[in-house]
Amino acid sequence: MHRGDMSRAALSIFVFGIYIGVVGLLLCTLPNLVIGPLGFPEAREPWIRVLGVVVVVVAFYYLQAARHELTPFIQWTVWARAVVLVGFVLLVVAGQAEPALILFGLIDAAGAAWTAIELGASRRTR
Repeated sequence: MHRGDMSRAALSIFVFGIYIGVVGLLLCTLPNLVIGPLGFPEAREPWIRVLGVVVVVVAFYYLQAARHELTPFIQWTVWARAVVLVGFVLLVVAGQAEPALILFGLIDAAGAAWTAIELGASRRTR
């Protein structure tokens, strides 16, 4: 399937997959470029790079789900990405993360909203 043949909901997670793929690659290679502006201390331990590898793998899932129009997966991402915002807010409130982390949660929530809107639109047209 080509991107031009994708539903708009699939396109929304394809775009999100590219976004998290880039973030994951940056976490693997240049983690301080990502976490520095968020106010986190410089990464010296390997865990941020380990997380980057996991994020790249998740990006692959998103891209493949979009290419194959895996509607159940696309639906699940709406809830999962909303939970990311909640989790990040809770980490900030608990004093475990800098408030700038909420920006990443808002990006996830915005992507989830885009997907939810497109899923609703495709249901209405069927």
